[in-house]
Amino acid sequence: MRTLLLLFLCAALCYANTDSNQPNIESLMDNVLVLRVSYHKGSRVHVDLTCGEAYQNQPVFWKKNGEELKPALLGNHVTVLVVETNGGNYTCHHSSDGRYLNHTMILVQLDPDNRTVILQEKSPKGGHIHCSAQNYKGSFHCTWTRSTDRPRAAVLLVTAERHLKQIPCVLDADGSGVHCNDTECQHNEEQHSISLTVNIRSFSLLEAYKKTFFLRDIVRPAMLPNLGTSDRKVFSWSYPETWEKPCTYYRLQFEVKVVHSSDNCNSEEHIMYNTTEQTQYEVSVKTKRFIFCVRAQDKFTRGPFSHWSTCTVNKNAVKCSPDTGLQP
Repeated sequence: MRTLLLLFLCAALCYANTDSNQPNIESLMDNVLVLRVSYHKGSRVHVDLTCGEAYQNQPVFWKKNGEELKPALLGNHVTVLVVETNGGNYTCHHSSDGRYLNHTMILVQLDPDNRTVILQEKSPKGGHIHCSAQNYKGSFHCTWTRSTDRPRAAVLLVTAERHLKQIPCVLDADGSGVHCNDTECQHNEEQHSISLTVNIRSFSLLEAYKKTFFLRDIVRPAMLPNLGTSDRKVFSWSYPETWEKPCTYYRLQFEVKVVHSSDNCNSEEHIMYNTTEQTQYEVSVKTKRFIFCVRAQDKFTRGPFSHWSTCTVNKNAVKCSPDTGLQP
């Protein structure tokens, strides 16, 4: 009886080990395979590659990252060994003249926790990706920052969707952000969130960064234009041109602050502080030198504030600017 029990346990363990060692290989996009391996060192996975059915009866040899393999890897169907994160770009060539025929890039993603080292975390709460929009028309912009030891990491694929519908996106020229436009969202109440995934690689290491959000949570008004004063007491400004209209429906509320001339708008020390829904505010302070600060947020969603717009008041001059570099 004991012998039968031991045999049963051995069989169960063998089955479990065989199942856990099965390679987890998926196709991310054309010519790109993703091999998901455990974070623990020592993984060795065999991956089958095919040059193409059109080259079934032709002499074919393979290169890895542009270099011929030793011993030579020959044939239309081959198997390569990927040790830990040592993937790469495998190209197949015609044996007679060496011309390029096809390729398969093997990338490795650490599983199951997708350990991340390529992008810098903006904040524990904000994660690695920051998204913002200037209004509710459906256009939004997301950015990220590469870590200092991975400056040449390349974005491979960015996808955005809402309720199984793809949202078109265009990658920024420097590969550090993406502009997306959800044309079906305009003026409709959001029932479903937006899901953004950024696939970025450094050599053969692939990492997938995800962010889920509602447009209403990332709408940040542009800086307030036409800020000025004629008497150093009453300051006025306008709604941003990019804000939704009519303004009577898409209301903004404004945070107003007066700080000492030696401070900036982010200072916790202030001479005066208030909120208003009007596009003007009267300041009553004794000092002749101060900085007037104003910024806006959606009145109803209480989303992110705009950057500060400022007026620097001195005894002989007033200088107003929408951007003094003193941004949060």
